[in-house]
Amino acid sequence: MALRASLSAISTLVVDANLMLCSLLVHALKRHKELNIAACAVDSAEVMEILRTTPIDVGLISTNLRNGPLAGFALAREIRIAHPNIRTVLLLDGSERDLVVDAFRAGARGVLNRSTELKMLCKCLYTVHQGQIWATSKQLELVLDALFHTAGLRTVHTNAAALLSRREEQVVGLVTNGLGNRDIARELGLSEHTVKNHLFRIFEKLGISSRVELALYALSRPKAAAAPSSGAAAS
Repeated sequence: MALRASLSAISTLVVDANLMLCSLLVHALKRHKELNIAACAVDSAEVMEILRTTPIDVGLISTNLRNGPLAGFALAREIRIAHPNIRTVLLLDGSERDLVVDAFRAGARGVLNRSTELKMLCKCLYTVHQGQIWATSKQLELVLDALFHTAGLRTVHTNAAALLSRREEQVVGLVTNGLGNRDIARELGLSEHTVKNHLFRIFEKLGISSRVELALYALSRPKAAAAPSSGAAAS
């Protein structure tokens, strides 16, 4: 559901499975002039439709959506791939290790417990919009601990490069160079939708979940994928 927009404030999307709770949260946030609540939604399909026409800076996404438990994680990941300029904050129902770690793996820039007071929520949205990460010291410890314990266990398949098509290797190279989906599409002569599909397949093949992980994978290879020249053809 799209709402009236204001160009001077942070364009914010609110997503929650319960329409009443979503509306109450929107009403509370609208009292803060630095935030413009541009839209609210209850499921992933509605969100992606809103993003087609409504410019959004920050998305506040609940863990559970109408289309399923923990669907908020999948939505955050989808937004990260399809709209990399949008920063997301996941509103968690608890502080369990898996919830916190999976939120950041899904591409969230901030995590917040649902019991947090409204003042801190607004500060979180503003901080994430400024390009910073929002998490408590304990949550950061959980993430760092997960990275430490998975570094030696979760390695990309040694033959992963053979799993990627030439076009997918080109996309990897351009992501590593910092290009967004629109620039990649322009460079390769593709539609943005096609680029998004390539990224979904690359993530699945390599067992990763974010552009950061993809860049780290590419840079860690003996020969990282080189960015192609404009108009390069794929086999």
